[in-house]
Amino acid sequence: MNELLKPGQVVETEISRQSCQVEAFLGGGGQGEVYRARWAGDPYALKWYFAHTATDDQRCALQNLVKEPAPSDAFLWPLDMASARDVPGFGYIMRLREPRFKSLLDLMTNRIDPKFRVLATVGLALADNFFKLHAKGLCYRDISFGNAFFDPDNGDVLICDNDNVTTNRSTKVSVLGTPDFMAPEIVRQEGLPSRQTDLYSLAVLLFFIFHIHHPLVGKKILSVHSWDPASRKRLFGTEPLFIFDPGDKSNEAVDATVDPMREAGANALAYWPIFPQFLRETFTRAFTAGLRDPENGRVTEGEWRKVLSQLRDSIFYCASCGSENFYDSDVVKATGGKPGTCWSCKRELRLPFRIRIGKSIIMLTHEGKLHPHHLDSSKDFDFGKICAEVNVHPQDPNVWGLKNCTSEKWVATMPDGSIKDIEPGRSVRLADKTRVNFGKAEGDIRY
Repeated sequence: MNELLKPGQVVETEISRQSCQVEAFLGGGGQGEVYRARWAGDPYALKWYFAHTATDDQRCALQNLVKEPAPSDAFLWPLDMASARDVPGFGYIMRLREPRFKSLLDLMTNRIDPKFRVLATVGLALADNFFKLHAKGLCYRDISFGNAFFDPDNGDVLICDNDNVTTNRSTKVSVLGTPDFMAPEIVRQEGLPSRQTDLYSLAVLLFFIFHIHHPLVGKKILSVHSWDPASRKRLFGTEPLFIFDPGDKSNEAVDATVDPMREAGANALAYWPIFPQFLRETFTRAFTAGLRDPENGRVTEGEWRKVLSQLRDSIFYCASCGSENFYDSDVVKATGGKPGTCWSCKRELRLPFRIRIGKSIIMLTHEGKLHPHHLDSSKDFDFGKICAEVNVHPQDPNVWGLKNCTSEKWVATMPDGSIKDIEPGRSVRLADKTRVNFGKAEGDIRY
């Protein structure tokens, strides 16, 4: 309920010393309420704390955060403190979330159905942004559905509720995390929030994004008669077990024929084989070694960035039904060069043009793009610019090319051995055994 502030009410910011006028109530949570407000002539969001959460520790934490720049533009970071003479407590100003950003809960409840490419982009962005936060010596403490939003059209992300951020391994703890996302050692009350517990929560969130299910909720839940704190502690704290654990099937995911309510992993069981082996292996490590060895076994943000950028590069389309599929080198090796069958229509897949740059293989579909990440080893995970993109010949739709979107000339060696300069704005024709020198990297095109 809107109980703390009213439309038209004015509060004062403490650093800039400017007034901020409340315009409308947006929503509330366990800590306080959020309003749309006008500050310095522009629209912002204003969070105001309930009396029981407006503690001295919370104020001190916020004061420290507003002094520091945000780790990136993806964070709706506290910009200034706010207070009012006639209202108890305090609040803070942050950027307003744009309407294009949807909650991850919309994904979980099937209200939106983004493409795999978008989900890979979302996962990559989350890993990258939490890497940037951790690199500043900070800990998020509460990675979960409610704190991350994304654009279902392009995968842009926003990370909210940053007022819970604190220094890594801080002993001043008011928030331990969200149930089901908390690391087992926190559930067992054997640890406090840290970068390592953030890594566990990030892995859970990523598993949900790709499988629409919790990684530890398998057939053991079928014997749980009351979803009480004791049951939750057992499944997520004292006896955590991955639903795809290769060495222990006692909590394996089961399909709807065994579990009509689909509580024990039916969604995950359907999605798991769609993804390439390298992603499945990473999740397996996150929820086997990552459960047993919090300090050394968890998948880092850097590892997730590598895996998820590879996942996005591996997407191609079924020629029969148009569904997104993934290039899996393990399948290709096992079948003597065949990419397998489409997960959707079950027909034989046909690989598109692709390019190998170093150890990376990028599918050159109609959406294919190369970024500094691909062409410059000193710019890992830099996807800010488009350096090359697949295009179609304006007079012949059967001829595809790779357009030079940089300001530097490329040199291409064609299949017949001839050499061609590819000036900025021009394209090299996609043809098997074409080699392109991009300057700091070389690529081999295959079909």
